[in-house]
Amino acid sequence: MEETISLQDLAKTLRKRLSLIVILTIMAITVSGLISYVFLTPIYQASTQILVNQEKVDATQFNAQNIQADLQLINTYNVIIKSSAILSKVINELDLDTSPAALYSQITVTSEQNSQVVNIAVEDPNPGQAVDIANTIATVFQSEIKTLMNVDNVNVLAPAELPENPSPVKPNPVLNMAIAAVVGLMLGVGVAFLLEYLDTTIKTEQDLEELLHLPMLGLVSPIPDKDMAQAQSEQIIQRRVRA
Repeated sequence: MEETISLQDLAKTLRKRLSLIVILTIMAITVSGLISYVFLTPIYQASTQILVNQEKVDATQFNAQNIQADLQLINTYNVIIKSSAILSKVINELDLDTSPAALYSQITVTSEQNSQVVNIAVEDPNPGQAVDIANTIATVFQSEIKTLMNVDNVNVLAPAELPENPSPVKPNPVLNMAIAAVVGLMLGVGVAFLLEYLDTTIKTEQDLEELLHLPMLGLVSPIPDKDMAQAQSEQIIQRRVRA
């Protein structure tokens, strides 16, 4: 005979272990907030934009091959921006205590589809240094591309600027705590059902019926200690009277 669990049983289990679920959820939120605010280093982001001036062509010559060539040029520039040839000069100019490989991991280069604008984003624990790195990458690339590809078609469109009150892009404590709340809630519910499943003690007459698969014929009500003591006193008095 298969055992079935009704929604009432599920709700009963959740109500029974509600305190445990709440405690685990609060603990998860607290730990996440503590890690986000105390132990994780805030990371700031600065970004600059450069404009790649494409060679002008006549409308009659503008075709799919020209579009493909332009896209390949932008993709090539995206690779060159993060190359050691550029990053090494950036490190030397700013006297950074890092390597091109480490600086490479801090940089994100993106460009919109069919766009001449390239975005250079830099992440760093120091907001001012993030701005300096982003701007230096743009200027070094603008200078070096003349030698690397014998072209002069790059201009800085929007340099990076340091705001008055910079805010970190990560970690996001609110988001981390929200995720922790969901994880803690799921963990609490899981532990509640696990404890209920492992609990094989008989607490009610319904538990006894389910275990023995027999109908219940009657109940023996518990006798309070006060009534028990009074009944024993009456029995003692009756014995003495008879004696």
